[in-house]
Amino acid sequence: MPERRTPRLAVLIDADNTSAKIAAGLFEAIATLGEASVRRIYGDFASSCSKAWNDVLVRHAIIPQQQFAYTTGKNASDIALVIDAMDLLHTGRFDGFCLVSSDSDFTRLASRIREQGLDVFGFGTQKAPESFRHACRRFIYTENLVATVPSNGTEATQAPSLRQPSAATPVIKKVIAQMESKDGWVSLSAVGAQLANLASDFDPRTYGSRKLSDLVKKTNSFDIDHVDGKPLRMRTKSAVADKKNGHLGATVPSKGHIASNDAPSR
Repeated sequence: MPERRTPRLAVLIDADNTSAKIAAGLFEAIATLGEASVRRIYGDFASSCSKAWNDVLVRHAIIPQQQFAYTTGKNASDIALVIDAMDLLHTGRFDGFCLVSSDSDFTRLASRIREQGLDVFGFGTQKAPESFRHACRRFIYTENLVATVPSNGTEATQAPSLRQPSAATPVIKKVIAQMESKDGWVSLSAVGAQLANLASDFDPRTYGSRKLSDLVKKTNSFDIDHVDGKPLRMRTKSAVADKKNGHLGATVPSKGHIASNDAPSR
């Protein structure tokens, strides 16, 4: 059986709308998606907006594409990025694109690339327009890519959560309701896959959690069940169970199950 090939990705960065502080976190995230075969950044690197990127270009092997602002109000960088994206698309050498920007101008570009059958992964701030986020297969908030470094310089910690864990409850419940289950229990990994399809920008880190299982526990709205050697299961907690247990979000005890919130999780 032939070895599965790592997806080849073209990474195109809009320097005018992206902070250089995310560079390390950006390429760590991209490494989980595939190989960043092309790394290009577009902007006027003499301007204050893009100048901060100068220090990180060499470190991350990013090729700068200098675009002078010839006319006020016209963004030459955006146009250059789109032209390059289409040229790269038609080479047929890539499996997907990473568009790093919060600009709505790239919505149609993302849609066009996906029409060609390729994946588009968007990276931008929470202020990125909904149209652009939904045009991507997956959209990752750049706020989640900036780790907080303690003043003593020891170890970087996760970035502060952008939303409360409870804010994720409605969309998780919606996914569970859409899944077929006789007893209400569904696979946690299956829920994660469905969440990615339903909401391209869903990310446990947005709610202060490193993984979905941690987020599910924090919401206090779901039962979690685990059997040794088998995947985690979960279900929406019923009102009857709430009264019986006297609290929310418990791990359900049953024969052969680990009845503890400290059960192994993925």
